[in-house]
Amino acid sequence: MPHDLFYIISTWIVPILIAVSMHEAAHGYAAMLLGDDTAKKLGRVTLNPLKHVDSFGTIMLPLLLILFKSPFLFGWAKPIPVQFHRLRNPRVDMVLVAMAGPATNILLALVGSSILSIVLNFDVSTSSWLFRTLINFFLINVILAVFNLIPIPPLDGGRIAVGLLPKELSLLLSRLERYGLLILLIALFILPFLGQQIGIRLTPVQWFIQSISNLLIDIITTLTGLSMYF
Repeated sequence: MPHDLFYIISTWIVPILIAVSMHEAAHGYAAMLLGDDTAKKLGRVTLNPLKHVDSFGTIMLPLLLILFKSPFLFGWAKPIPVQFHRLRNPRVDMVLVAMAGPATNILLALVGSSILSIVLNFDVSTSSWLFRTLINFFLINVILAVFNLIPIPPLDGGRIAVGLLPKELSLLLSRLERYGLLILLIALFILPFLGQQIGIRLTPVQWFIQSISNLLIDIITTLTGLSMYF
């Protein structure tokens, strides 16, 4: 059992570190290009995972989800500091900075799926560890992109919505930012538990992630010749 657990964790750790590091670095790089070099000055525009790792969101939460055999895995890193008032066009540029993270994960999912397609279709390797790690790399990037697009600040989807919505709705949504993490934890864990007690399926976050992820997976695997395997 310990050996199996170590094997599972080893196939997830590298994909998670790459996915979250690239995600956060993309935010910082986009902000830098659009006028705010705060992240660069703090050394956050880097692929060094140690600069981005959050002890709970990057390590503890994924491990807990693995241990409890969650149907999906996700996490987060330390958010990139962005001073939106320093951006050249704050309202529009905030949306672009927010989109940079999920867009990078979707690009990484395409890369991972392409490599996996080569490995499978050309019989490049028979390593089960490599095969599983590539699948996890593909999946974690899809799920991380979709999770961050949930329209609740401070997630990227929330910031995108704040930048695109009419002013009154935008201000209303932006005020939820301080409660965003609490709202997510309630939606992820408390609502499903309450739903089980009363016999109603209350899984809004899981539904959103699974629905959009399945659509993205279908598109990417079709583009990369993996559709027969998923």
